[in-house]
Amino acid sequence: MAKSVTILDVAARAGVSKSAASLALRGTGYVSEARRRAVLEAAEELGYRPNAAARAMGSARSGIVGLILDDLRNPWYVPAVEGLSGGLHAAGLSPLLGDWRLEGAGLAERYLELRVEGLVLVGTLDGAEEALPPLGPLPVVQVGAARAQVAGAAVVTNDDREGARRVVRHFAELGHTRVAHLADPGTAVGDARRAGFEAEARRAGLDAVTVAAGRTEEAGRLAALEVLRTDPRPTAIFAVNDMAALGALSAAEELGLHVPEDLSLAGYDDTPAARLRAVGLTSVDNASREAGRVAAALLAETIAARGVPDPAADGGAATLLDPELKVRSSTAPPAAVVRRALPAALG
Repeated sequence: MAKSVTILDVAARAGVSKSAASLALRGTGYVSEARRRAVLEAAEELGYRPNAAARAMGSARSGIVGLILDDLRNPWYVPAVEGLSGGLHAAGLSPLLGDWRLEGAGLAERYLELRVEGLVLVGTLDGAEEALPPLGPLPVVQVGAARAQVAGAAVVTNDDREGARRVVRHFAELGHTRVAHLADPGTAVGDARRAGFEAEARRAGLDAVTVAAGRTEEAGRLAALEVLRTDPRPTAIFAVNDMAALGALSAAEELGLHVPEDLSLAGYDDTPAARLRAVGLTSVDNASREAGRVAAALLAETIAARGVPDPAADGGAATLLDPELKVRSSTAPPAAVVRRALPAALG
């Protein structure tokens, strides 16, 4: 295997010392124009690529921000990371991405070794409160979580309770009176969405039931099969996220029910799957891309000001973004309402 080119090789080719080559490559300190040009030409000829970790160790700043995602398989994270990456790059910072589900606390420790300038936690990291190493004054922002898992971290998320309320209001406006929620119990986001669903159902006087499910397609399918086999069955289901809603769609097909004629169905997160024409899932847009942009701006401002989070702050500052209900073809008035409307329309 070919030997990696080092800064010593570049310095030797340019005929300068290692320190002069380092200064020229970093653009810091005084190096004559002739030497700087010789170093840059030597680096290009040799194909030299500076090591990020070594560069961080030799500099007061690394320019790196560590991104820790709860689970890379979750489609919600795609627009969130796009917003984060764009905002960080605009501020001259480079995001480094990792999956908490696969690497756990070792990921945070590796980021600390690289002297990252900040951390962004995306989603709710399972067991993070106990597993994360001490972060000291490192600026932290948490995106898409109901509350901070690191003392002093700023939180940027959508208003999950309000998003759930809007789904229930939509069902009520269509004429549904028996509704169900496929919940994700024991998680902050799931509990917030359940609270919004139940509060709005009580306010609207609906016959509502909540069934424990989860955030996966299979969890949604199993929970939907359970609730759709009750008598009388609900005519509308709100799932905790789009993946669980797709599972409910499969359950409806298994039972010979048609969406939306026999069952209205809504999810949450407005993922790409929900927007497919063949699916047409009514869903709540939780402003994930905007959450990423806001989080990037907050972190960049803190880093630029060299701000230190207040450890006494209860979860730091919280920014709630307004969710938007995206109505598509999976929701419609229940069959009974349609039948009552037909005579009036014909006569």
